[in-house]
Amino acid sequence: QVQLIESGGGLVQPGGSLILSCVVSGRTSNEYTMGWLRQAPGKGREFVAAITWAGGNTDYADSVKGRFTISRDNAMDTLYLQMNSLKPEDTAVYSCAARPWIETSARPNDYPYWGQGTQVTVTS
Repeated sequence: QVQLIESGGGLVQPGGSLILSCVVSGRTSNEYTMGWLRQAPGKGREFVAAITWAGGNTDYADSVKGRFTISRDNAMDTLYLQMNSLKPEDTAVYSCAARPWIETSARPNDYPYWGQGTQVTVTS
């Protein structure tokens, strides 16, 4: 059973930066795709970014391209999301998710494993 534990959320001013981390355990192979998804108050889950664990292929939502960077550290079994130039509309609970296939997906339902989420609030 894959377990995901996020950290790094917080309160930041517009234009600021945050880095989120997700420690991954229980993964039995490198044939996984990892994702970051978010949910703002009153809205559904929204895809942010994804990366294939083995090859490092990435995919981003248009709303975060050029501002966010997803990466992973194989040795530390940790997924990261570097968020720069944050905007108030980035405010949401950010969750780490995993799917046992080597293909990125923007559909939340394609990810069977989820962390508990971490709050990111962008406000002046």
